[in-house]
Amino acid sequence: MRLPEEPELPPTVNVTALIDVTFSILAFFVLSSLFLSQNLGISVNLPTATTARPQTQLRVFLSIQRDGKLFLDRQPIAQSQLVPALNRRRQPNQELTVALQADADLPHGRFIEVMDVLRQVKGVKLAIATRRK
Repeated sequence: MRLPEEPELPPTVNVTALIDVTFSILAFFVLSSLFLSQNLGISVNLPTATTARPQTQLRVFLSIQRDGKLFLDRQPIAQSQLVPALNRRRQPNQELTVALQADADLPHGRFIEVMDVLRQVKGVKLAIATRRK
């Protein structure tokens, strides 16, 4: 007795598992990239500027709250201790970039006062933090 021949099906590759793994890896990289940006300053209401550019080589964040309190990399600091603290962080023969994050409602005179203190430290470059419009 002869059995009927089954029609030969073309070979197929099931890619469902491959797609699942690919999307899982993609989701991992998207979520982990959200945590790569480091902002060591405290939360202040930054002013906006249309010419703002992101800086990648910032080393120290100096934040000034609305009431005039200073924070150096999220640690409270007195204005009199600012120069010695920056001198300790600066490497010999290397510039130190300080990102100044001042609240938008901070009085202009207090901002200038802190900038004047920063200019007393040799080898310090100043970057003023803003938000893009």
